Amino acid sequence: MQKKKSSIGWRNENKHPSLSEVFSSVSVPKQKGIWKKLFAFTGPGLLIAVGYMDPGNWATDIAGGSQFGYMLLSVIFISNFFAIILQHLALKLGIVCERDLAQACRDHYTPLISFILWILCEISIAACDLAEIIGSVLALKLLFGIPITWGVLITAIDVLIILFFQSKGFRYIESVVAALIFTILVCFSFEIISSKPEIFPILKGIVPNPEIIKDSHSFYISIGILGATVMPHNLYLHSSIIQTRDYPRTTEGKKMAIKYATIDSTLSLSLAFFINAAILIISAATFHKTGYTEVADIMDAHKLLNPILGSSLSGVFFALALLASGQNSTLTGTLAGQIVMEGFINIKFKPWIRRLITRLIAIVPAMIVSIVYGEKGTTELLIISQIILSIQLSFAIIPLVNFTGDSEKMGPFVNGPILKISAWGITIIILLLNLFLLYNTLLGRR
Repeated sequence: MQKKKSSIGWRNENKHPSLSEVFSSVSVPKQKGIWKKLFAFTGPGLLIAVGYMDPGNWATDIAGGSQFGYMLLSVIFISNFFAIILQHLALKLGIVCERDLAQACRDHYTPLISFILWILCEISIAACDLAEIIGSVLALKLLFGIPITWGVLITAIDVLIILFFQSKGFRYIESVVAALIFTILVCFSFEIISSKPEIFPILKGIVPNPEIIKDSHSFYISIGILGATVMPHNLYLHSSIIQTRDYPRTTEGKKMAIKYATIDSTLSLSLAFFINAAILIISAATFHKTGYTEVADIMDAHKLLNPILGSSLSGVFFALALLASGQNSTLTGTLAGQIVMEGFINIKFKPWIRRLITRLIAIVPAMIVSIVYGEKGTTELLIISQIILSIQLSFAIIPLVNFTGDSEKMGPFVNGPILKISAWGITIIILLLNLFLLYNTLLGRR
């Protein structure tokens, strides 16, 4: 009888749990202790937060800070608010419908549409993996002087590291991610203290400024920040990994799961906001303040940090944070790739095969560009990867907002009027801004 209920509103019945090897593997205490339950649900939000602080965000935040000071902090704040809403919808879909977003698309759309959505999603994951490779490669060069080409090859080894932790259990993966996020947090805390930013201009920058829209260049960078912040693969990822929690699959159990998962997600994304804001603040306090208003490159930013701040540790911490960011994003990208392939086409590969395929797709262009064009070429490749992600974003958001607003699918958990209007408003804004970004990029206006 339960199976019939779960198929209401869907073209096909979902027969397989998402990430079956870790489905309901993390226990949730049955007693009413708030902190114990919150701890049990803490983890998925951290994995999601990783996508909001990956190397692709760095270039736009650095450019925004160096050129416009603290003014674009409001854009990061608004982007983070959008992310909190969208991730809430993603976790709610997974909990209520017991489907990840990829499975939901497969069970709702025709096979042709599902196939197209799958291809688009695979391209975006490869693009995201490309950004992670470039971030890790640049960090290896900055820390150890390893040439770009060799760095690309070294990043292939992380397949083995990821597989090792995957075999230990899902809590181990969450612990590794938490440790890497803590590393990034410590590094940027040091950088902020060293850069001595001004508190009042920071607070002023969080308030939206009309000048952002009036100035075409600041508006363009703002769109870039938005496009680099909200990651499409995170929506697939969150709707799946929230199902690793062993909560009661009842109405009350799902209500409880949504409550604690939303707290976890919101707190984790607030941490991501701090780190993204920190990159822009450091850029504003060091480069913009000293007249270096054209810094938009990770390598250039690293070169200037030491002489401006007068500390040799500044560059080291910057590069270490970049390496931690790249490795963290790699781990969550692997999981997202597995979820998307299993969800859309119901084909299971062994994790190492799936990881190898994704990494090879990203390594080949990275290797070619690094050999032919060197550092500058890899930076351009990073920008291209963000454009691809921007294009894919709408193809993930629209189904998500549509499904969670469907009373037949969601029952009593359907989006309320305010949330529904907000979600569609965010969708339209992101769609229009990304189209504008794509149009201007193709015309070479950047």
